[in-house]
Amino acid sequence: MLGGVETRSVSPVFVGRADELAVLTDALTRAAGQEPQALLIGGEAGVGKTRLTEEFLSEATRRGAVVAVGGCVEIGAEGLPFAPFSTALRGLHRLLPEELAAAAAGQEDELARILPELGETARGPHDEESTARLFELTARMLERLAADRTLVLVLEDLHWADASTRHLLAYLFRALGSGRLVVVATYRADDVHRRHPLRPLLAELDRLRTVVRIELPRFNRAEVRRQLAGILASRPDEEFVDSVFERSDGNAFFVEELVACRENDCRAGLTESLRDLLLVRVEVLPDAAQRVVRIVAEGGSTVEYPLLRAVAGLTEDELIEALRAAVGANILLATPEGDGYRFRHSLVREAVSDDLLPGERARVNRRYAEAVEADESLLRAEERTIRLASYWYCANDPAKALPAVLAASVTARCRHAYSEQLRLLERALDLWDSAPEEVRSRLRPADYTEVYPPCGCDPAATPLHRLDLVAEATVAARFGGERERALKMTKTALRMLEDGHDPLREAWFWTERSRLVASLGRGDGWEELARAQELVKGLPPSQVHADVLVRAAGWGMLHNPGPDNLAAAERAVAYARMVGAEETELNARITVASMLTDAGEPEAGFAELHAVLERATELGLTVIAGRVHINLSSQLEAMGRSREAVELAERGVELVSRSRLLDTEAWVCGNMAESLYNLGRWDEATEAAGRTLRVGQSAAPRGSASARLGYLALARGELTEAATQLAAAQAHFGTHDTQPQHRIPLYRLAIGIAEGAGRIADVRAETTDAIAAGFPLGQHRYAWPLLLASASAEADARGLPAAEAGRTAALQVLRDAARRLATPAPVWTAHADYLRAELLRAEGLDTVADWTAVEAAIRPLERPYLLARAGHRLAEARLAAGCDREDAADLLREAHATADRLGSRRLREDLALLARRARIPLAPDLPRAAPAPDGDPVEALGLTSRERDVLRLVAAGNTNRQIAEELFISPKTASVHVSNILAKLGVQGRGEAAALAHRLRLFVPVAG
Repeated sequence: MLGGVETRSVSPVFVGRADELAVLTDALTRAAGQEPQALLIGGEAGVGKTRLTEEFLSEATRRGAVVAVGGCVEIGAEGLPFAPFSTALRGLHRLLPEELAAAAAGQEDELARILPELGETARGPHDEESTARLFELTARMLERLAADRTLVLVLEDLHWADASTRHLLAYLFRALGSGRLVVVATYRADDVHRRHPLRPLLAELDRLRTVVRIELPRFNRAEVRRQLAGILASRPDEEFVDSVFERSDGNAFFVEELVACRENDCRAGLTESLRDLLLVRVEVLPDAAQRVVRIVAEGGSTVEYPLLRAVAGLTEDELIEALRAAVGANILLATPEGDGYRFRHSLVREAVSDDLLPGERARVNRRYAEAVEADESLLRAEERTIRLASYWYCANDPAKALPAVLAASVTARCRHAYSEQLRLLERALDLWDSAPEEVRSRLRPADYTEVYPPCGCDPAATPLHRLDLVAEATVAARFGGERERALKMTKTALRMLEDGHDPLREAWFWTERSRLVASLGRGDGWEELARAQELVKGLPPSQVHADVLVRAAGWGMLHNPGPDNLAAAERAVAYARMVGAEETELNARITVASMLTDAGEPEAGFAELHAVLERATELGLTVIAGRVHINLSSQLEAMGRSREAVELAERGVELVSRSRLLDTEAWVCGNMAESLYNLGRWDEATEAAGRTLRVGQSAAPRGSASARLGYLALARGELTEAATQLAAAQAHFGTHDTQPQHRIPLYRLAIGIAEGAGRIADVRAETTDAIAAGFPLGQHRYAWPLLLASASAEADARGLPAAEAGRTAALQVLRDAARRLATPAPVWTAHADYLRAELLRAEGLDTVADWTAVEAAIRPLERPYLLARAGHRLAEARLAAGCDREDAADLLREAHATADRLGSRRLREDLALLARRARIPLAPDLPRAAPAPDGDPVEALGLTSRERDVLRLVAAGNTNRQIAEELFISPKTASVHVSNILAKLGVQGRGEAAALAHRLRLFVPVAG
């Protein structure tokens, strides 16, 4: 008998792994300096990951770090949501109760989804941002907890992790920015096959420079000898070392098992099968101990003692004696908390479980399920429903499994573990046909499907239908970010509805499909919405009907604004009001208000938006309040009220950031960046756009942020950065996003980049495409800057040979487009005046009066960059006309000071060159020189006489060979001169140099 006898098979000496341990301890040192660390430890089963982790944790504890460990739990085919995080945080809650409570203060109801000890979970909201909110709160809690102590968080067995755990870990690795925190995750590398769900995460983390990945190799022969010496407490026989090394192939766990087999005279330990090697020590246990070991193998990664006692069918004395034998043989271990048992190594558990007969496995799982149903106190509340569902499923009892799986899906949703909810719902769909009709008839409608109406007239009395499950799975997949699977669900549902007898639910699925198609970049979603509208036409008012109308109106507002969509939005408000769907009604009212502003009734629109905000705040509907802040700040900016827009956006950011509505926060920050840019607060605009990129979860707000960073780069004269941001924005928006609010700014950015590089043909092509695509109602805010940029490019290119052909037609296109644009606010009237003056400058017909009117129109508007540009043109015109130089000097100095403050290198250089040519000092205290109309304007750029000649020919469009022939030099010499000129002008190509020469009129004398 082995009872009471402990088999020593673990070496007390830590063998090898010196380099790997050094990496871990170095991370500990770095974390102590407020530099969070993230590490992955991979290796095959039994190679020594746990032992390395234990040594590291011992060192961390010795250094005073707080240590928390959590393991992923394998329960049937899926893991428990957030299991390793829940376990680790539970440990921290015991070690640092007051500190953790302070770190979670104010967000306990949300964080309770991961750590139930914090209290009751909030009822909602449930949306596509719910999981991201929870992740953000978890990251901030850990940062606060690690602010003044080193915290080591170890998550074991990541190969068993549920999807929510994987997503949270990826978020933490990306988002942690401060705190004395070390996060270590281990995984079994040999289990991660090509289609394993962990594989994409590992690939993603490999791309993060902040993540250190450690791969543990097997022991070499010398290390196996040292391990054997430690186990045996004596020098091993070399023949035995050779035998063990050959059999174990350097796997540390197999070395231990081979030693244990020899010590216990297990002759089967030398068979060919490693599985037999793992089972042989179980088979020499007493019968009762073997029985208990088999029961524990089916219970999960850890089995609680009270549950084991209820399932084992032994007296307590018999059970304890059996456990003592299994623990003494190093098969089982007591859990660190002392409330249950687990296998010393998962390989043994898997071998024992695989050795069970099919009927035996089902019987054990049934006994577990019956025990839990009889006494709910046997398991923690947060684990009970999911483990019960797994037990019944593995018991092959569909009648019991289906209700249990559905109950588990509700638990998963309440924890915002939507990926696990989806998998449970898919399991329920698989069980559906196998479950008896009597069981299905007792199931109530779906748990959460937004406005989808469960089948039947009375949800309280009507049984659940298969279609209801598909609807619930569709929503879960969308919330979990698995849009492809959600799209497949809608296809399945629409196939089920092909008979046409249920238009309302069919419309709901088409509406879902519309938003999924758009979010996946497969289209704009209109075709699907149109089908939904046809289906609800003529039906009695319902929440689905109202939702379809609201979404159609919202689509129209964004893609094709006009009176028809305003009427549709007003109809949506009426329908929602009739059916008592106030949340849908408020959303529709936001759309109506925004359209009123676009249609020229801004005060009515603003009043309605404020009314919706007040009602949403009263009802606690933060999502809707956030949408009001998005639309209202945007509409204020559209009317030129940028300062008000910034103030509102700041309040909006404060509101939505508290609720971690990340995409909403991203949109509000993006709007704020636009207003800050126009107000000349460029550093703040850069920060706001950067915040949008950091917190944004969807492509659209990130695309808008990239476009705004592109505008800033363009205004600063950083063409390469502007092109990079344009490419990023285009990638975010994709090819199917046709929204004018996204399309027009990208055309504007492309025009500016082409103009800066001297590509006037590209300027005209982009302008033509933008105008052909159209400027719908309310898009004047984007259209006026685009037309102005194109007109400025034409004016700067006057005299450039490549620009002459087609100039007249290009200017007429701009005039025609401008005539169709509205000017509903002074800022757009000023843009119209500016555009008219630039078109005249492009023809050489502009006058001082033209630019005086432009400057006067812009000055009251709080548009410093626009004012500085207008001041530049007015000063230039006054100098060319021989007007009072003092007025021109004041304009130049004011504009130069603004350009300098903003960091607009291009405008600053243009102003400085004009001042030098006119002999006007930009520093007001310097003596003012007399004008020198006969001076060489190129001299101010530091060009030599020969370089001036070369630049003149470059500006005329000559090649290096043509320049060489004209100046009687070699083509190579001409090339060297061109390179020197590009360097001195700070431009990147010949076209940009030519554009600069023409823009600055380097070869045209300026009157003094």
